[in-house]
Amino acid sequence: MYQVHQGRRRLLVALMAGGGCVAIGGGTGLVVNARGLSDYEDAVSATWRHSESVDLPLSTVKRELVRYATLAANSHNTQPWQFRLSGRSILVLPDPRRRLPAVDSDDHHLFASLGCAVENMVQAARAFGLRAVVTHDPDARGIRVDFDAAPPERTDLFGAIPHRQSTRAVYDGRSVPPEHLRLLEAAGNGEGVRMLLFTERKQCEEILSYLLAANSAQMDDVAFVVELKSWIRFSYSEALSTRDGLFSKSSGNPALPSWIGRLIFSQVFTKATENRKYESQLRSSSGVAVFVSDKNEPACWAEAGRCSQRFALQATALGLKQAFINQPVEVPAVRGQLATYLGIGGRRPDLVMRFGYGPELPRSLRRPIEHVILET
Repeated sequence: MYQVHQGRRRLLVALMAGGGCVAIGGGTGLVVNARGLSDYEDAVSATWRHSESVDLPLSTVKRELVRYATLAANSHNTQPWQFRLSGRSILVLPDPRRRLPAVDSDDHHLFASLGCAVENMVQAARAFGLRAVVTHDPDARGIRVDFDAAPPERTDLFGAIPHRQSTRAVYDGRSVPPEHLRLLEAAGNGEGVRMLLFTERKQCEEILSYLLAANSAQMDDVAFVVELKSWIRFSYSEALSTRDGLFSKSSGNPALPSWIGRLIFSQVFTKATENRKYESQLRSSSGVAVFVSDKNEPACWAEAGRCSQRFALQATALGLKQAFINQPVEVPAVRGQLATYLGIGGRRPDLVMRFGYGPELPRSLRRPIEHVILET
């Protein structure tokens, strides 16, 4: 029995690593298949879509703006936001129940995620004939967005919102034309936030060294691994049930029954395999963007999130893929080393993102807006 069990374990590990499908045993057997695929694809279509009309009452527009906001990038797809609607404004607030204390102990990524959501809202508001005015509300620990009337305008960045995704895959290594790099630079810089762009191979290899050092430290951190595992959704049914977290298919892995995924997780999620993955992914990328705030405080973290989201939307509009590689800014010791390498003095590097030309991967889901809108 022990030998059979070990053989099955090795087969399942190979399955998880290789992304295939397999039937084990005879008769009833265990079959790993695409159960729930159709329902999942329907949910993806309903989630990642543009509004059918922009000629809507303000009350309906605000709900649509919240829906667009929820399509933003966010750490571990925890969707750590809440929205309070009133009059001609929306208050974007953190959801403390969705914190990540192991990887984000000071809530830096949480506030960056709020900034990403606000940027989507700003871009979408223009299409609905509104101008968004963003202010930080320290008393509420949130971000206030007020709306004034403006001529409707559908920009390329608005058009990119339902198409943007964090694509955790190997890219094709092509260089980005200079004129597109200039557009990315314009999108990625903001008030109190500077984006540093690296496209030379030597520079990317140097950043890779910090990525591998930080990833190794995280892989040795039991609390980090336990937290990450709790947010992975291995099966279609689990992803559909929670509509949050990191769906395995969205990272290029197979969808598996949840019990199998959890059983073999520690066998395939190792320091060596993760480091090899990041080596191939970064070396296939066109470049790396690092976002740096002037001040180390929540308002600036949120502004860095806005800049990274705007960069991602511009990249998407140009046919580029992108994905966060934030490990070097998540491990304090490595973050300090990265700051020295960047020559930014005492400022904090906030976010790191690779970009390039790559494939489309299956999309993650978002919770219904009824779950994130607070009663007034």
